[in-house]
Amino acid sequence: MDRNDYYGGDSTSLNLNQLWKRFKGDETPPASIGASRDYNVDMVPKFMMANGALVRVLIHTGVTKYLSFKAVDGSYVFNKGKIHKVPSTDMEALKSPLMGLFEKRRAGKFFLYVQDYKENDPSTHKGLDLTKMTSKQLISKYGLDDNTIDFIGHAVALHKDDSYLSEPAIEIVKRMKLYAESVARFQGGSPYIYPLYGLGELPQRVSHGLVLYMAGHTC
Repeated sequence: MDRNDYYGGDSTSLNLNQLWKRFKGDETPPASIGASRDYNVDMVPKFMMANGALVRVLIHTGVTKYLSFKAVDGSYVFNKGKIHKVPSTDMEALKSPLMGLFEKRRAGKFFLYVQDYKENDPSTHKGLDLTKMTSKQLISKYGLDDNTIDFIGHAVALHKDDSYLSEPAIEIVKRMKLYAESVARFQGGSPYIYPLYGLGELPQRVSHGLVLYMAGHTC
């Protein structure tokens, strides 16, 4: 039996009093930092893609009726000693210092190819078989520089390392399309959403939804 006064185990969301107890023992949090109920601190924070598999499952099962989400305002990268916002609109892309003017044109052609690409429609493939060529081979066709390749691979396709460059190009295209679809879904400044009251809400609401589902299907 779980003896904690909160749900979620190691992935829970803690209010200020619970957080203080966990890391400070019996100390009381100072009043100057606000009320305990105003805090929901996730022990294992994890963003969700707005059009990702988890969100689609939550929508399909009806769990989203019991959850509130907030679009994350922005996604950022650290480049050449500075923090920059990852552009989420055409205007932001034009103003972004992450690429020079000519590089933006080359990158724009690549992004347009990815945007138009449909796996089941060969007319959008432009004669390329993305299952048989690597990501590096696909990107090289657009003459992009190393900084742009890093940006696409890590800030958009969200790869953790450069091993994706030797993988089938279809994978990076799918990841880039997911990123763009997630940005467009809620018209936010990033592709991410987050439960308004923390990730600890997820197990509670999923359990609640399952109970209601089972109750409705009990003979």
